[in-house]
Amino acid sequence: MNSELRQAFNAEMKTSMDLYEKGELAKAFQHLEVAHVLGQQYIAPHVRTHYWMLKIGLKRRSLQEIWGQLIRIGLGAMGSAVGIVPVGNTGGTNMSMFKRLPVDPNIQKLIN
Repeated sequence: MNSELRQAFNAEMKTSMDLYEKGELAKAFQHLEVAHVLGQQYIAPHVRTHYWMLKIGLKRRSLQEIWGQLIRIGLGAMGSAVGIVPVGNTGGTNMSMFKRLPVDPNIQKLIN
């Protein structure tokens, strides 16, 4: 991960964790979605975003999110390891884990 991409990923994660601590779970999740797109090609960042999505699922007591994130942690790690990820997917259980989405041009610049 290049330094610019790492910096953007870490900023999204920090913002998300700060919002999580304040109980602003919806906003925290939005930042995790951006972090997911930024880091999904790399094993540790990819798993880290799903771990925090799982924490939000637990806090919300959302069985769908809990179960979905547990699956995504395993599959996400494998997908990143072999270089097969659904580019642009935001990582939440509100969509198929295999669906590709368009990537914001500003984010795409960082990923490239």
